[in-house]
Amino acid sequence: MRIANTLFPLALVANAAVASSWFSNAVYNKWHETELERWLSDHDVPYPTPTDRKDLEKLVQKNWHTYMVEPYQAWDTEKLTGYLKQKGLETKESAEETRDSLIARVRSAWYESEDKAQQDWINVNDWIFDTWTDNQLKAFCDRHRIPVPQPRKRDTLLKKARENYEAVAQKAGGASTYPGNWLYESWSESDLKEWLDKHGFPVPQPTARDKLIASVRRNSRLAYLRMQEAAKTSKKAAQDAHTTLTDKLIDSWSESQLKELCDKNNIPIPQGTTLNQLRAVVRKHRAEIAGDTAADTLGAAATKATGNARTGYERAWDRVVCGWEWAVGQVKAGGDAACGRAEDAMGKRHKEL
Repeated sequence: MRIANTLFPLALVANAAVASSWFSNAVYNKWHETELERWLSDHDVPYPTPTDRKDLEKLVQKNWHTYMVEPYQAWDTEKLTGYLKQKGLETKESAEETRDSLIARVRSAWYESEDKAQQDWINVNDWIFDTWTDNQLKAFCDRHRIPVPQPRKRDTLLKKARENYEAVAQKAGGASTYPGNWLYESWSESDLKEWLDKHGFPVPQPTARDKLIASVRRNSRLAYLRMQEAAKTSKKAAQDAHTTLTDKLIDSWSESQLKELCDKNNIPIPQGTTLNQLRAVVRKHRAEIAGDTAADTLGAAATKATGNARTGYERAWDRVVCGWEWAVGQVKAGGDAACGRAEDAMGKRHKEL
């Protein structure tokens, strides 16, 4: 009993120390007063004026979890249910499931942990540009005289914008961790409204420019997380389609074609291997045959080959055997745009099959 009585206060001290450590390392711990005020204003948290920095920080701390870690706490039942369906999770009739139980389920399936959210707000430039259009990235680079080599592809634009983010913030005399309006100087009001519409956020009324920027800034992280989730879902669908498609094509090959493919790629085939065993070997080594272990590259290469087929499966796979390296090179050289077109073509072809 004495041991328990001794350990209990020690546990309280330890918990307090952990909480104190987290608070002292919180991203907003180093924010300037203007950043703290900006965050509170963006999230409609009232604060008295004048207020010293310490009180502002306490207000941010009090509301941080609600707005930045678990924003779904403010969602209605319809939005909570919609999120769960989007994640492929079954939902009961609203009358059978309470709002609290829905929140608990959304929490367990949320995009990121609290630690991840904390870390990513330290490195804003790593993700904040990802929801921008190519034209908006170009305008940002042009406005701040950031040289971008030709051709000005999206990957290059993103890289240059990220690399120069801190320098632009310093030049503007603003903070970079929770950026001010300087970040959106090159955006028109229609750009701001279009971004909000595209990502499913209501346009504030009245639509003053400051209000529009505040809404875009406040929702940028959630928009980025949604976009990442959609990209993963899309990629998985493309990979599933690619696997189905290549399986159908492999099944259409003759024994001699399978052996020829294995010989060309130095894949040993034991004597007495049956046709079905040959097919299994090709399936096992198809990533190596493509010259790249990335499934999406293999899928794009297979799509390129089948897309050019003139007389069905045999001709398609003939092209695969003779042109893997060329196809993969084309996909790599084409970047995101080529992959996007390849995935679209693959999906269309898969439906036809």
